Amino acid sequence: MPSSFRIFRTALFALVLAAVSALAQATPSASEQKVIDTLILRVSNMKTMTFVRNGDEHNAADAAKHMQAKFDHFKDEIVTAEDFIDRCASRSEMTGKPYQVKMPNGGVRDAKEFLTAELRTLRKGGTKPGAG
Repeated sequence: MPSSFRIFRTALFALVLAAVSALAQATPSASEQKVIDTLILRVSNMKTMTFVRNGDEHNAADAAKHMQAKFDHFKDEIVTAEDFIDRCASRSEMTGKPYQVKMPNGGVRDAKEFLTAELRTLRKGGTKPGAG
């Protein structure tokens, strides 16, 4: 095997190891952490909504606490607020069932869809929670 190929292969292997190592310890940047914290806070303030997890209804404060606990557990796997929604706020880890949000008008939305809309509003500088 030519020496230059061996060097290239070794360098490529080192690069792949570095990338895998970086991904294994992924955490949100300070700005994404702030967005996630703000999203959880917005949920906690949605007093007129009911959050449904595995068929059980929860108020906004309990929903926010649950999201925070899941985030604390999976933080090393989350880089963006979108990751947070996917991993911590859209479905049950145990059953795989999607979470839902009961709106004040009686309508029901998937939590992932609802929170993604909230995130879009938040990123655009919107402040009114639940408008999504």
